[in-house]
This record gives sequence, structure tokens and C-alpha cells, in this order.
Amino acid sequence: MTTKAPAAHSPRREFVLFLITGGVAALVNVVSRVGFSQLLRFELAVLLAYGVGMLTAYVLARKFVFLKSRTSVRRSFAAFALVNLFAVLQTWLVSVGLRNWLLPLLGIVVLRDLIAHGIGVAVPVLSSYFGHKHISFRAR
Repeated sequence: MTTKAPAAHSPRREFVLFLITGGVAALVNVVSRVGFSQLLRFELAVLLAYGVGMLTAYVLARKFVFLKSRTSVRRSFAAFALVNLFAVLQTWLVSVGLRNWLLPLLGIVVLRDLIAHGIGVAVPVLSSYFGHKHISFRAR
């Protein structure tokens, strides 16, 4: 008995699934940052939360989004981490920049950490999608 590979999604459906699974991972990221912030400085909490969110994103993307990928778990996770180095840089710079400079300049005090981090997490969506599609989970 042979097992068939799952059917690939259309490009549009694939992107929508990426947004959904990425949204779940982003929620995990933000919630874990709130927890880490109870013990750590905001800047470090953002980095640790990114790791938790990244692991969540990898598992969900591999299982539900990039079905054509035949890359091994080890290789795809290494590529996933590499793509995410660029994304975490974007997230950190935007989150810290908003929190420390722009939001105070605008007089925003209420939920400043949450607003800054939420926007920071959203910024790398497109670069991450194309990076993961063409590097982490490329179809062979």
C-alpha cells in the first residue's frame, strides 16, 4: 500500500493558510512575551517570545501550509531559523523603536508594549512567507 503525498494548495489558499497559522504563532509570541515581561526587560522578552512563536510557526507551517515540501525536518528547520533571523531583526527593531521612541512621541502610554510588539510581529509577514516558500519549504 502506497501513501500519497497530500495535495498542494493553490497559491492563494497557501498564503491564506500561512496567514492563519502565522496568526496563531503570532498570538503565541505575544502571549509568551507578556509572560516573559513579568521577569525580564521588554527587549529580551521580545527575543525569547520570538523563539517560542517561531517554533510554533514552524510546526504549523510544515503540517498545514507547505505541503509540497519534501525537505527533511532538520534541513527545513535550519532554513526556517535562517529566514527568521531576518524576521526577528525586523520584529525587534520595530517593536523597540515604537515602544521607546515613536509611541511616547505620539503620547501613547496605555498598552504601549502590546501595541509596539503587536505591530513588530506583523511587520515581517510578507518577507517570511516568501522566504519560507522558496527557502525553508521549497518544493523539490
